[in-house]
Amino acid sequence: MTGTPWADGHAIVTDLGFGDAGKGVTVDLLCSRRRFGAVVRANGGAQAAHNVVAPDGRHHTFSQFGAGTLAPDGPVPTHLSRLAVVDPFALAAEAAHLAALGVADPLSLVTVDRRALVSTPWHQARGRARERARGAGRHGSCGMGVGETMAYALARPEDAPTVGDCAEPARLRRKLALLAEYLAEAAGPDPAEPSPDPEECVAAYRAFASAVRLVDERYLPTLLAASPVVFEGAQGVLLDEWHGFHPHTTWSTTTSANPLTLLAEAGRAGAARRIGVVRTYTTRHGAGPLVAEEPALGAVLAERHNGTHPWQGAFRVGPFDLVAHRYALAATGGADTLVVTHADAPDRIRAATSAGPRWCTGYTDQCGTPLEIAPSEVPDLARQERVTAALMKARPVLEAMPEDPVAAIGEALGVPVEAVFSGPTREDAHVPSLV
Repeated sequence: MTGTPWADGHAIVTDLGFGDAGKGVTVDLLCSRRRFGAVVRANGGAQAAHNVVAPDGRHHTFSQFGAGTLAPDGPVPTHLSRLAVVDPFALAAEAAHLAALGVADPLSLVTVDRRALVSTPWHQARGRARERARGAGRHGSCGMGVGETMAYALARPEDAPTVGDCAEPARLRRKLALLAEYLAEAAGPDPAEPSPDPEECVAAYRAFASAVRLVDERYLPTLLAASPVVFEGAQGVLLDEWHGFHPHTTWSTTTSANPLTLLAEAGRAGAARRIGVVRTYTTRHGAGPLVAEEPALGAVLAERHNGTHPWQGAFRVGPFDLVAHRYALAATGGADTLVVTHADAPDRIRAATSAGPRWCTGYTDQCGTPLEIAPSEVPDLARQERVTAALMKARPVLEAMPEDPVAAIGEALGVPVEAVFSGPTREDAHVPSLV
């Protein structure tokens, strides 16, 4: 099933699973096909991990930089919007790796909205302590402090450090002192985490503010008017703060809502092509429901760039979950096209198992009664927690996957397939409508 060629306007790339579906390679392919004014990050922070392998073998895990940085005609700039959470230390480390790959002065490619929240070592330490305290009931945190950053900003909006503060040392010192005091009163010292050095942070954040370009609310509307951009989502719809399966979720809106909000603020409501990304099988990094999980598939589909994470936990695998992906499509308001990655996986499963590739076409409860899930129209975490409890006990209805898995996925989801990846690089992509 194929659709029309990618439009010449803005694009929104959204993962329709639990993350790791291939947003990075999709953005890399988009940026290799045509020129964008920027890759815009509209949610999440340094916990994102989008692997891109260039045809020449260079590999980078994109976290805050946009995945168009290794585009063949030169790096596509990155804009960190007001809805992103910025970690200057992690950004500097990422820039160093990109420089080692041959990208000249990576930080000069970055513009950052002054209103964006800053994630600090205090947030990170508190988030890790909170996750450790959960013991066997861990939520699956990435350990980067993004959730604590969001929580603090909700509790103390006037005191939350922002990117604009990084250029104002006196104001930044005051906010960091308030942050440290607040978190110490809330949790006390944690011997497993070192105490951050405020002056080291102030110096590093001033260097960050000098190396990137800080912009105000006028920048993004001007950028959107001047050239198309691609919004690179972080995490997956099934981890969304409101639609995901609470509490195993992220403190971030992972649907297309944030890009659509930014477009609307710029007077360009709805002016973007929405691209959903899926694998031919379903994965989840860490704790939470994965109804059709089959641990044995992990050995067949082992990956070089995904494995057990010290905070998230194991990288889990199961057959393509049609129920979960239909839920994700409904939660994000649909998609115009699909990108399907890991198209070679069904053949690998067929060669390694007697059963061949399967997919999950339904759920039942423990009594065999069909179980259906649908996203709520209003935010309701208590409802989502009840859904999670039901999914943790649910059983998958498994059937043999059709002979042409990619076409079957497109047909079953009712969305045209725009591109298919059978390997890790842009050269492994097949774009039927452009051939």
